Amino acid sequence: MDKEIEVKFLLNDLVSLRDKLVALDAHLSYPRVKEENLRFDTADRSLSSKNHVLRLRRDSRNRITYKSPGQMVEGVLERKEIEFQIDDFEAARRMFEALGYSSFLSYEKFRETFELDSVSVTLDEMPFGNFVELEGPDAAHVQALARKLELNWERRCVLSYMDLFETVKCALALELQDLRFEDFEAREVRPEDLGLEPGDLI
Repeated sequence: MDKEIEVKFLLNDLVSLRDKLVALDAHLSYPRVKEENLRFDTADRSLSSKNHVLRLRRDSRNRITYKSPGQMVEGVLERKEIEFQIDDFEAARRMFEALGYSSFLSYEKFRETFELDSVSVTLDEMPFGNFVELEGPDAAHVQALARKLELNWERRCVLSYMDLFETVKCALALELQDLRFEDFEAREVRPEDLGLEPGDLI
């Protein structure tokens, strides 16, 4: 309850992994959709400085999410996550602002979500590359499905997409505040720019 247990892998071939999921009769929970995400904090970044996340997300639904700092447990990232659906995205934004929070970062993502063996499998298209996230009830379920999907466990990543964004900005000397597809249309991001190796190349 209110717990996130996950890892992610950089993908060389997202389509092939999707085909594997279909062949394994994975259940499509949510079709591919574009997300808009807003991160909120106080003016002095009191949340971010302690690795707390307050996020407002809009896709086919509107959701508010809180995440605590994470810890490594049996090779996966575990942290407290509280997420709930809301009706009005703009009203939520105004409420955060009235409470003294402001949006300091926005980012885009395309996401398609499957369920297989009690694990949520999300295929994520980020401006700087494609990923799969595995989120399950415990580390054993996550690792078992990674093996089933022929992902290289040693190449797993527990960094957030925002951490990876900071890595890319440093590697490519980018002066970007927000993470948007249009800013990466003419840029090539290599695995080494992310500090990762593709998990689907065994």
